[in-house]
Amino acid sequence: MKLLIAGAEAPTGLELQDLLRKQGLDFVLLPDKLLLTADKTGLDRLVNTSRPDQLINLHTFEPGSQLALQHAESGRQECASIQRDHAALLANLSEHHEIPMLHLSSCYVFDGEKRLGYNEQDETHPVGVFGTTALQGELAVQKLAQHVILRIGWPFGRRQHDVIENWIRSCKQHKGNLQVLQRRFSPTPNEDVARVVLAICRQLDCDANVWGTYHYCGLETKKEIEFVQQVLKYASQHDEQIYQFLDNFTMTEEPIDAPEISNSTLSSKKIFDTFGIKQRSWHGSLQSTIKTIYQGGDRSGSDSQLNTPTKLSDSVGSRGLH
Repeated sequence: MKLLIAGAEAPTGLELQDLLRKQGLDFVLLPDKLLLTADKTGLDRLVNTSRPDQLINLHTFEPGSQLALQHAESGRQECASIQRDHAALLANLSEHHEIPMLHLSSCYVFDGEKRLGYNEQDETHPVGVFGTTALQGELAVQKLAQHVILRIGWPFGRRQHDVIENWIRSCKQHKGNLQVLQRRFSPTPNEDVARVVLAICRQLDCDANVWGTYHYCGLETKKEIEFVQQVLKYASQHDEQIYQFLDNFTMTEEPIDAPEISNSTLSSKKIFDTFGIKQRSWHGSLQSTIKTIYQGGDRSGSDSQLNTPTKLSDSVGSRGLH
């Protein structure tokens, strides 16, 4: 199995590269400049030279940021170019060379009005630029006979944690008072998405007839207020100031405004029934992400802006966790 990966420098792409190297699997990186310039000749040459078995598209708008949803509203043209036009270009490439394509998409193709987790049969109705262009990219890929679209939940990881940083910083700046959004979502680690992508690719390599759209998110959906509480508990292991606020912090839930949606949770039943892929807990990844933040950050092109805290003793850290 040989994979051609577009968007390999995105957080999920970097996690996938790590995973492929550890397992000794063959892959080729698709240069971003070929997509930015719509260089069809260069793309054809790359495929003819590398002869991949599958094409993986992990491109997304502002892949290293958890604020891409909001930033897309003022970056409409760039967002459309990446999520719609690049997806269409890659779909045409896949069709021309008759290779299967796996395309990463988002929970924000929905409007958030459903009370339960969204499944693959639910009607899409995005409310913002990010979700609209993600859906447009999906529609381009759906024209292929051999395609898999993977919608994921709210992403985070050691290379994508700006919102998590903001929560910690705000708690410190406002002495334990914090405003959060009144929404429910599905935290999903980048490393977990990479695992799922590879698991799907392995089955496609065995000629499994499993084409279509699937959902995946981390195990255990949360209200934002609940997730932030967990963030602060884990942060208290590294930060004495956060620890001091643990028993006294106050959170206020604020109504959400578009493009954010009140419910972005996903059902992962179909991907389990089809591929046997089980959801994994995000807690370990969240602990690792917060540790990365306090060690200086590992996000592409940016370091953490949190002040380096004084570490607590093991006994104090344990109390902060439980």
